[in-house]
Amino acid sequence: MNPVPYSQTQPSLKFKIIPVTTAAEQEMFLDVPGVVYAGDPNWVAPLRSDVAKQFEPTNPFFQYGKLQPFIAVKQEENGQQRGSTPSDRNGKGKHSPLLGRIVAAVNHRLIEKEGQKVGLFGFFESVEDFAVAQALFDTACKWLRQQGMTTVRGPIDLSTHNNCLFLVDGFDSPPMVMMPYNPPYYPKFIEQDGWQKAKDAYAYDFPLDKPLPQEFEKAYRIACKSGVTFRPIRTKGEGFEQDCISLYHLFTTAFANNWSSTPRTQEEFLEEARSLQSLVDPDVFPIAEYNGEMVGFWMGLPDYNIPLKRVNGKLDLWGILKFLWFRRQIDQGRVIAICSLPEYRRKMVPLALIYLGMMGGIKKGKPYKRAELSWVYEDNFPSRKLIEASGGRIYKTYRIYEKGL
Repeated sequence: MNPVPYSQTQPSLKFKIIPVTTAAEQEMFLDVPGVVYAGDPNWVAPLRSDVAKQFEPTNPFFQYGKLQPFIAVKQEENGQQRGSTPSDRNGKGKHSPLLGRIVAAVNHRLIEKEGQKVGLFGFFESVEDFAVAQALFDTACKWLRQQGMTTVRGPIDLSTHNNCLFLVDGFDSPPMVMMPYNPPYYPKFIEQDGWQKAKDAYAYDFPLDKPLPQEFEKAYRIACKSGVTFRPIRTKGEGFEQDCISLYHLFTTAFANNWSSTPRTQEEFLEEARSLQSLVDPDVFPIAEYNGEMVGFWMGLPDYNIPLKRVNGKLDLWGILKFLWFRRQIDQGRVIAICSLPEYRRKMVPLALIYLGMMGGIKKGKPYKRAELSWVYEDNFPSRKLIEASGGRIYKTYRIYEKGL
């Protein structure tokens, strides 16, 4: 069934929500964040090409899912849709015809795993107008009902392996690399629309000017005596490819039961890994092995949001030059995951990896002053206990919402 445009009228604002079906409308969809975040000092524009790639037919998601993007645009008094000309579409800030966007998606792998007809919404952005946000939510829900869904969950951009979560606390600083950010009114709007909290997640701040408790170095020694070996990830050639394949299998095994998550294909995982290859710092990406097989890893990345903030979402020639220049200002990093197979936890592998990752971050010549460990679900008590024992403190809170259809 084809989606039907949604029309809404207020005394102060007339707008229309339309399904994205043309190349021009796709460009408008990509333009929306620049309107919403105009003047926001903490926003870091995602690379426009990376967002656009997720809607191309070559995205492996389309092998097991379907989606429909929508945009909200202003209407003139005579009912004509604004944004129909290039000059309109390039409007910025308060004069732009663009008001918001959303994507409704069906991930059949997630439905099969959870045994319920759960749909997703993601890529949500809206100006500070509840009527616009509510209309976007309503339109996505209507489309999902047409697909037979009975529950909707989000924000999740097709998969939790991509961007997901609304920031609900901790708006006073920019997000670190590959972490979400949004205005404070997003959680207010979605709760006003009747959505319920599904699950919270936390980001932990970890200053590097305080030593780790001695237990972590002791754990490293115990792990070594038990036959576990440690090395940095390889970042070049065949060695990188081999390490990424091992990471994929270990990641898929260790996180198989993660909530609202389904395994990526090896193709998807390797594509993302290759896109990050030149950004990896081996000193903050230690790997644990036993008898030559990978049994754990600490996945750290420098905070490349610092230079990305300067390129405004475009890595053209000028953008690349600015990125290379401002990457020298990176002085913090993000720990994306700490992973160990269960049978090696008694060999102290997780604590040993924390020790090596932190030591790698403060070794001579390294620029890092702090780290963020993110994100960790609120009910992941083993990981939270370990992070808090190592000195981490919660400084940002994120949330995923649900609603019955």
